[in-house]
Formats: sequence, structure tokens, C-alpha cells
Amino acid sequence: MEKHLTIPTDNETLRELRAGDMLYLSGTIYTARDAAHKRMYDTLNEGGELPYDIDGSFVYYLGPTPARPGQVIGSAGPTTSSRMDKYTPLLLEKGLKGMIGKGKRSPEVVEAIVKNGAVYCAAIGGLGALLSKRIIKSEVIAYDDLGTEAIRKLTVEDLPVVVIIDTEGNYLYEDVMNKM
Repeated sequence: MEKHLTIPTDNETLRELRAGDMLYLSGTIYTARDAAHKRMYDTLNEGGELPYDIDGSFVYYLGPTPARPGQVIGSAGPTTSSRMDKYTPLLLEKGLKGMIGKGKRSPEVVEAIVKNGAVYCAAIGGLGALLSKRIIKSEVIAYDDLGTEAIRKLTVEDLPVVVIIDTEGNYLYEDVMNKM
């Protein structure tokens, strides 16, 4: 089913989503990859604060290429989500509600998604140039020293993603495999 969702969002709205739904996201999302996730994880474990309000937010596992003149951002394709699995349960406990990436997630992440009422979505790998056209604003807000892995605040308009794991733990990839 096709749905439009404004981010940040609430638990009730997320509970209506189902694995396989096509979503068009609008609003504010954040980028973070491996190095930024490690830094956020370490900061939280040391009793520190995250560089943005994570409550109700979505994170896009993205390290964009440099923007060309006249562009807001360069290619914006997803990176492999499993590389963030070690850090994800803690971020979900702190209020993260959605993740966008590509590929499978560990059983521990699936469990944390269900426990915290979150969702995992996939952006289509290989479409980074097209996805970047749905980003209307981009600014580095933390960890500038990490270069492309810095945390960015993105304003998106109708960013297309597919719900892969919903709040009930329905897992599109597993469902498809079980039907084969």
C-alpha cells in the first residue's frame, strides 16, 4: 500500500505501517553511517547527549557524495544497514523511530524494532542520483571531522522507501524468502 508520512512521527502512525508498504517521507531526517554511529554510541555510554533530538526521528544510513554546483547534495544512495546493527538497539531505546538503508538486519535489531515500536525501511541502492532530488535541504550538524560520514540534517520531500520491518516484526525479506 502507498502511504505518505511526515517525519518526525509518532508511535500511533508507525503502528499503521506494514512490511511491504511504499512510503513517501517528507520532513526532517538525519544521516549517519558507521563512524557517526560509533561516536553516538560511545557518547551515550559515557553519559553524554546526542547532537540532535533523536525522539521520533528517522536516520538514513547515507554518506553522500559532494554536491555539484547548484545541487543541495550529491548522490544519496543508502549504505548497508547491518554495519550499524551493533549500535541500533541503544539508539532505538533513546527514541529513534525509523531507519533507512539497504540489506538485512540482525535478529537483535528486529527484536529492538518491535520492543521500541520502530520501523526499518529500504531505499533502492543504485538510485542515489534520483534519491538526491528528493532532498531539498542539507546541512552538517555534527561530527564535521568525519567528512561524508558527518551527521547531516536533511529536509526531504516524498523520499521513496519501502517498509521492510514493521512495528510488529513482520519482515518483508523473510516473508519473500519463505514464499520461494
